[in-house]
Amino acid sequence: MGRHTERDRERESKKLKRERRGIDRRAAEGIGAELERRIGDVTLRAARGSSAAQGLGEEECEVRARRGETRRDETRFEAARLIQIECLESGARGVWVLLLLLLLSGGRRQRAALEKGHGAFIQYFELLPPPPPPPPKAPPPLTGLTFAVKDIFDIEGMVTGFGNPDWLKTHEPAIRTAPAVELVLQAGAKCIGKTHMDEFAYSINGENKHYGTPVNPAAPSRIPGGSSSGSAVAVAADLVDFALGTDTGGSVRAPAAFCGILGFRPSHGVIPTEGVTPMAQSFDTVGWFAKDPAVLRQVGHVLLQLPYMEVRQPRRVLIADDCFKMSLLPQDQILGSVLKAIHKLLGRQVVQMINVGDYIERNVLSIKSFRGAENLTGSTLEGLRDAMRALQRCEFKDNHGEWINSVQPDIGSDTAGRIKDALEASSDLVSLIHKIREQSRLAMNELLKNDTILVLPTVPDLAPRLNSKESTLAEFRSKAFTLLCIGGMSGCPQVNLPVGEVDDVPVGVSIMAKHGGDRFLLDTVVALYASVQEEAKIVFSNKNTLSVGSGKNEAAEAAKERGNAAFKEQDYPKAVTHYTEAIRLDGQSATYYSNRAAAYLQMCNFPQAEADCTKAISLDKKNVKALLRRGTAREFLGYYKDADEDFRQALVLEPTNKQAIEAVKRLKKLLYE
Repeated sequence: MGRHTERDRERESKKLKRERRGIDRRAAEGIGAELERRIGDVTLRAARGSSAAQGLGEEECEVRARRGETRRDETRFEAARLIQIECLESGARGVWVLLLLLLLSGGRRQRAALEKGHGAFIQYFELLPPPPPPPPKAPPPLTGLTFAVKDIFDIEGMVTGFGNPDWLKTHEPAIRTAPAVELVLQAGAKCIGKTHMDEFAYSINGENKHYGTPVNPAAPSRIPGGSSSGSAVAVAADLVDFALGTDTGGSVRAPAAFCGILGFRPSHGVIPTEGVTPMAQSFDTVGWFAKDPAVLRQVGHVLLQLPYMEVRQPRRVLIADDCFKMSLLPQDQILGSVLKAIHKLLGRQVVQMINVGDYIERNVLSIKSFRGAENLTGSTLEGLRDAMRALQRCEFKDNHGEWINSVQPDIGSDTAGRIKDALEASSDLVSLIHKIREQSRLAMNELLKNDTILVLPTVPDLAPRLNSKESTLAEFRSKAFTLLCIGGMSGCPQVNLPVGEVDDVPVGVSIMAKHGGDRFLLDTVVALYASVQEEAKIVFSNKNTLSVGSGKNEAAEAAKERGNAAFKEQDYPKAVTHYTEAIRLDGQSATYYSNRAAAYLQMCNFPQAEADCTKAISLDKKNVKALLRRGTAREFLGYYKDADEDFRQALVLEPTNKQAIEAVKRLKKLLYE
């Protein structure tokens, strides 16, 4: 009887456990379903970990839900925290365990979805265009196209993130969608989300401490470029047909070059920037990306609100010879592809060479006053670059200095240095820089008129590798802005045109027209694009273009020998000229870059020497001379740790190298004593 009672008790206990598990499971399913239903309603304050997320009104939750899927992982766990408290207080611990598993699996699904998107999007949602008109009326011009917008554009009901989580926390949802976004929506395109950007739009790298780095689809080991990083990646990965970004100092042009797509910076002031968080208004423009030149032009016609006009072709093409000499890329292939396409379309007679720096020096007279006031000794284009950056700093400070000082946001180290400089910027030369801007626009308009385009490099080299040293990125950025400032300071429209690949990394050139010549420039891109791609495919597929023993290689060697002779005579500028010619003829020789670096060291041009050595080492990792010269340049620049690494690497290759041994001893005192 006792055993029977014990068995009965055991059966009853198991029955109760099953019932409790059933209750817990049903409760978990119910809570999980409720969580999934309400997840979009958890407010941004909840996503930030604020207990104020509790008790929001239904209407506000609905507005916040429009932010879509972006921060689902964060809101899942915040909502789960609130539900966990309720579960634990009520004793339903099993519910919480099941719920946690649900949340974790949901988080993994979300992360997997984001990974498929190359990390381009910070949030997904849908903004649908108005219904198209019934036939026989034609549908709007962008019907059927999808697009994304940089997280610098206002979208009604959403907080504009501006690339920084503290900005997101301290700002309210936008009450109106930016006019530029409305224009493309009204033209029939569908928006599918917001894309990542660099913090405060103050970088061209595409790396963000808080949100990570979108993957460059064309070169995954390289940075995607910024600050419109996500928009460029979304287009390059075929996630959308086009994407909106902004370009202040190069934030559309640089990522377009890095990702191998078309990127258009329009004339300054021709597209409304209302509803776009400002970086520096004297340079801010709404730009866009596309792969298809026809789509690029369609979007341009909508944003620029252009009526139909007859297509015009250029009557004159200027090649910025001095700018191409700044480039470390094999211009024989890149520029050669473009020139062949131009010759086919327009004929050889339209092409002329020009030294843009000399032209600006003669026609932008205020640049001399600025260089004198700042004690600058570099080239005219470097002075133009420094003027642009100085005005950007002042305007950024005016726009955001008070907020930064008040909030003290968490900022990535790379961006923090530039923001510190901006907050300390003086406005003494602002009026002078505005004169430079005005004179630059007049000068470039006079040069380009209504029928001329200027061809120049978009950036000076291949996209830097991921996780590059800050000193390397700083030097690249400085050189890039020397090219990008021409369009920035003149306000002229400029487009990056992809032209093949070097070492499986995209390269491109820029085409520029006069201020207001946006339609003309878009038409030119459409006319040239297919031919440029065809020529580039032929040129870049020819592996023997720069082969040893070719006539071109012999000419390069002859130029190197002339450089060596000039170096022995201590005529270092002349040596640089000859080494540059050798590099132009054969851009894959580490020796030419290393030799030019030696001449630059003698001229105390340490940044250029470092850059040339870096290029030489990328071509020949065992080039001891390049390591020693780069170490010397970095030591003079104050990059002691980087210099020490170079000299130690030289010792790995040549353990008895006296120069490296002495340098390591010297740097040890600087670094550790």
